[in-house]
Order: sequence, then structure tokens, then C-alpha cells
Amino acid sequence: MERIINTEVLDRIREASKRIIEESKCRILICAGTGCLAGGSGEIYEKMCELVKDHPNVEVEFGAEIAHGNGEIGVKKSGCHGFCEMGPLMRIEPLGVLYTKVQLEDCEAIFHRTIEKGDIIRHLLYKQNGLEYQKQEEIPFYKKQTRLVLKNCGHIDAENINEYISTGGYTALEKALFQMTPEEVVNEISESNLRGRGGGGFPTGYKWSQVARQAEPVHYVVCNGDEGDPGAFMDRSVMEGDPHKMIEGMMIAGYAVGAKEGYIYVRAEYPLAISRLKLAIAQAEECGLLGEHILGTDFSFKLHINRGAGAFVCGEGSALTASIEGNRGMPRVKPPRTVEQGLFGKPTVLNNVETFANVSMIISNGAAWYKTIGPENSPGTKAFALTGSVMNTGLIEVPMGTTLREVIFDIGGGIKNDGKFKAVQIGGPSGGCLITPHLEINLDFDSLKKMGAMIGSGGLVVMDDSTCMVEVARFFMNFTQNESCGKCVPCREGTKRMLEILERIVAGKGKIEDLDMLEELANTITETALCGLGKSAALPVVSTLKLFRDEYVEHIVEKKCASHTCSALRRYIISPQLCKGCSKCARNCPVGAISGKIKEPFTIDTEKCIKCGACESACAFHAIHVEA
Repeated sequence: MERIINTEVLDRIREASKRIIEESKCRILICAGTGCLAGGSGEIYEKMCELVKDHPNVEVEFGAEIAHGNGEIGVKKSGCHGFCEMGPLMRIEPLGVLYTKVQLEDCEAIFHRTIEKGDIIRHLLYKQNGLEYQKQEEIPFYKKQTRLVLKNCGHIDAENINEYISTGGYTALEKALFQMTPEEVVNEISESNLRGRGGGGFPTGYKWSQVARQAEPVHYVVCNGDEGDPGAFMDRSVMEGDPHKMIEGMMIAGYAVGAKEGYIYVRAEYPLAISRLKLAIAQAEECGLLGEHILGTDFSFKLHINRGAGAFVCGEGSALTASIEGNRGMPRVKPPRTVEQGLFGKPTVLNNVETFANVSMIISNGAAWYKTIGPENSPGTKAFALTGSVMNTGLIEVPMGTTLREVIFDIGGGIKNDGKFKAVQIGGPSGGCLITPHLEINLDFDSLKKMGAMIGSGGLVVMDDSTCMVEVARFFMNFTQNESCGKCVPCREGTKRMLEILERIVAGKGKIEDLDMLEELANTITETALCGLGKSAALPVVSTLKLFRDEYVEHIVEKKCASHTCSALRRYIISPQLCKGCSKCARNCPVGAISGKIKEPFTIDTEKCIKCGACESACAFHAIHVEA
């Protein structure tokens, strides 16, 4: 790999890399994100490499209207395309076609029919509402998005620094080093009004300015890649699919605040992200973009990777820096804040992956350009992990201010199985619920705050009318209670008490006064907890109590769960009209709660019944069901 000692070499490599891509006969981009790899895309990649190797001189036939070069056929490992519901995914350029749910046995047909003959394999195309979509950009899931942070994910080789450079990578760093002073970089970020994408929405430029003005000569830049929210994988996808975009943002931050070292804190549960980051850092060091005298300037910067041990609380700044230092990850009392005394007691810039991934775009295009996207107080785009009872699950990116309805029904394709929308949990275990009247709400920091919710890191869990909201509150409280570091009493003891009450309610043993106690505990924990985890721990409970109080009352007073989710509140009955008296249900009951005579309807003793559902599964005549 050629060493990049100045801007001339960087420009030459950029042009050469662009030329290689443009002159390729064909590029086969196979999603090598965690989701698609789990579905077998690794084997698909190996098979396509084998086919290309066995047919090195094949003529690519895409039709006369598509210009293609005289180079090689390239098989590349791309990052996550985002359309996880349809994986494994394969994009074929220059056709722009996206094949979905590709299996190993499809590889031969793809190569010989699509690559050699230009035929489209129709059963691999995405279909929605009777329409067939050949090109990726035409699919509603993608068409409704504005992919800026995720622009390269799925479109470049995730393991090749030259492909990132070919897209304009490191031009923002070049501009910062040669055309801007550190103060001007900080001012540009401040002017853009970029707000932290980790959940708090704190102004990034203000944070950088606070670190830059500290008299202490040693400063650090830290990237939070811990991403502990259940179901969230925005940061993971950037680290896996476009790691240099984040690295470039960290380097610009280092130049702006006078830091010579940066640390990336990644969840240990993200082995692929760690692997790709290590490779990206090694390649950048080898070609001279990381290390001493970058691009021939006086700016030097080194990067280190630290793996977290899976503690959710380490997403909090002071707990994260304590963990990097080798101490137990626990938050501390503030002030002093991280910008004053962070990592190793030195002033520290701490932002998450997505925040750093926005930096290069702002420096390259300017703050004025950035503020044209989304509302004035929350400009730019936001990546969301769309999961739950929605047709199209996956990773999306939309302008701030996009409505919830657009995300769920236009991009997500609506509710699965013709279900009815009930609620969406936004912001992970520290977030709140939004319901049907909130579908027109704009997804930005300020609008959600007014509704008692928060963007958080960007998790969106869509729920249909078969969801029990009391169980949802119990699930998130269980998660938060397990992840409490235990340092402060309100969080350690308060969340435990709240969880105990919720568990009593879903078990059918709740009392109406429990609802008042939940609200009192929630207020106390929110007002007195030490860190952000504790202060927001009760939000899912407060939110569901406010919006779905009738479900709590139903569980407590009527001992019923309308969705039949809470097993302790199920009541199995046998329909006399359908029961044939075969006794199979009685023979499968582990506690002998079913009795009757052969060829006559059997009955269930509800006092003995443990609600295991074995009888319902065993009945061949569908005579057993949960009482409505």
C-alpha cells in the first residue's frame, strides 16, 4: 500500500481508485453485515469468488444501454444495506439491481444468467403490493430515505480503505488541515448545530469548544460504540460497513481540540465491528493517514480500541471512561464533567459513532448545507433501527423532523399480518411510548421531548394490538434493573421495587394501590438517580401508565390480559361443541388438571391449571383455547 505523505498522493490514489471502480466489468456487492452473515452471506461470498475465478474471461452482458468497463469482475464484502428483513442481500453494479433472500444455491444462476446473459432472476427481486422492484433505489424502503451517514454502507468494500477514499474519503480531513484553523473547525461544527446522536442531543460544537479551551495540554477524543439498547444496531452498521467515516470524524475532532490520541469503546458483543475497525486502523496507519505528521503536517493522531464487557451503564460518559482506564464502569458525581476531567483525568471529547460520522460531511459541504436538512434546531439525518411488528424491519436513515407515520407506514410498509398499530417504543429501555394520535409527530429532539419521549440512540420498536403494554413495561424495567451498576440507592433499590410490583401485576397478584406506588417510585428515581440511566429508567413505566392505564387496571381488577401475553392470566377452556372426548389433552396435561369420559367433552380445573398450553398444542380438533 502506497504511503500517503501529502495531498498530491492522496488525490492520485483517489483518482486511481475511482478509475478502477468505473472500469470494472461488474461489481458484485454481497452484504457482509452481521445480520446477513448470520443468514449465510459469507458462504455466498465464497461461492461467487469461486465462480469468478473459474470464469475469469467471461463477457458481461447487461445490455447496450448500460456502459461497463474492461476491467475485472469484482466480488466485494459490503457493509449492511439496512434491509435486514430481506437478507442475505446482493447488489449487482452497474445494473443497480438488488437481489433479496439470496441462498447459496442461487449463486450459479446469478452468475450464468445475470452476469453472463443480463437476465434478471425475478424470484430474487423485492415485491410489495403486487409490484416488482428491480433497482435498489426504486424500492420504497430505500426511496423514502435520505442516506448520508449510511450512504456508503452496501455500496463499497467495507474492508478496503481505497474504496472509501474513492468516494471522497479524507477530503474533509485534508480541508481541515490545510484550509482551516482548529478554531474554525470548532466554529463550523457549532454553526451546523450538529447534536449528539447518542441520545442526549447535546450540541457537539459546544462540547468541542469546552475541551479546546481547557488549559491542560493533553486532550483525548473518545468514541462511544457501546450501543447497549436492545434491538439497536445503527452504530454497529457504521463500524462494520464504513469504519473510515467515523475514524475521519474522530481525527477532525482531534485536530480541532488539540488531541493526539483517540479511543474507540466498542461492545464485546460486536466482534465483526471490532475486526473491521482493527483492519481500518491498520490500513490507515500503513498508508500514513494515522500516526505521525499526517499528510506532511504537524498533526499526529493515534487510535486505540477498547472492548466493553457488556454493561449498559458504560454508555454513560464517566462510566465509559472509567472502563477504558481499567476500572469498574460506574458513573461519578459531576462536576467536574468529561470535557474538564474525562479520560485519565484529562479534557475529553466524547461522542458516539453516528455523531462522528456526520463530521466529515459538515466540514466538506459546510454548516449552511447541513442546516438545509431537517428542522433548524435538529438539523441533519438520524439513523433508526426499525423492528417489531412492521413489514420491513432494518436500518433506516431519514431527515430529522420526518413523521412517525412516514417511518412506519411508508418506509416500514405498515403493520405485519394486517395488524393494527398500537404503539411504538422509541429510545430503547430509557424511552417512552407513542400511540396513534402521535403518528404525525416529527422525529426530532425537541418535538419528542415535549411528548415525554426521547430519540435515544435510535431504536424504534413497533407494536400491534396483540401487544401487552404492561408486559412491555416489565420487560424494559427488568433490563434496566439488571443493568443498574448499583452505585446509587435510587436506581439500585428503586428499579428493583418497581420491577417487583410489575411482576406481581402480570402474575395476577397486583393491587390497585400498586399504580400509585409505581408513580411515586418513578418520580423519586427520576429526580435523585446519579446518572442518565437511572434518571430515565422509569420512563417506559410512566409512559405506559399514562397511555394504557386501563390495561394495568384490567390486569389488577379483572385478572385478565386482553392480548393473552401474560401466561399467569390465561384461562384455558374446552369447547363442548368441538371436543371429541379423545382424552389426548388429559394425557398431555402435566398436572392432571383435565378430566372427563371418553367420547364426551372434557373439562379443565382452572385451580389446578398451570397455563402451560400443552393441552392446546395437543388438541387435534382445536377445541381448546384461551378465554377471550
